[in-house]
Amino acid sequence: MGSRDSEHAKRPDRPGPAPEAVKFLVAGGFGVGKTTLVGAVSEVAPVRTEEYLTRASAGVDDIEGLAGKETTTVALDFGRITISPELVVYLFGTPGQERFWFMWNDLVQGALGAVVLVDTRRLEVSFASIDFFENRGVPFVVGVNCFHGHRDRTEAEVREALDLDPAVPLVMGDVRRQDAARDLLLALVDHLMERAAAGEDEAVRDSA
Repeated sequence: MGSRDSEHAKRPDRPGPAPEAVKFLVAGGFGVGKTTLVGAVSEVAPVRTEEYLTRASAGVDDIEGLAGKETTTVALDFGRITISPELVVYLFGTPGQERFWFMWNDLVQGALGAVVLVDTRRLEVSFASIDFFENRGVPFVVGVNCFHGHRDRTEAEVREALDLDPAVPLVMGDVRRQDAARDLLLALVDHLMERAAAGEDEAVRDSA
């Protein structure tokens, strides 16, 4: 009897249920920090599809205000972060250049929500991303990337410039920092939970 008890005690505990896996997109205009955000929080080596900018793209790619920018994402960035033992997030960074926007329709498939990054010096480059998610009913939060910790606009000014719905969360921070990038993702998780509690996601699916 005692030997059976000791054998039972030595048996490893059964593994708990696998965490739920969800897909988030990281979007925004060219050069706003999407690749940086994915790299800052990913617990695995991020997959990147960057190519060098060339003279041939000078008339196509808008690099005004981006001195020193040498590469661009041509397909996607990919990373993974464990939010909690119950939740793992797979991050897909979208290409920001207009000539690659056709890929957004494929990348958004299966996405539960999105982070739209903006640069207050070039807010207009992220208008298309906001319109894209609004038109498709995909929940999103806006992250104001405060480069080098510099904030040249207030939250109210950014909201007005982007014509954001009051219900859309807006978070300010330097996404090069892991804690700031993680806060953005947590804001999206909270936003999704609030919408689910209010039954908004069901309404979106019913109208789709």
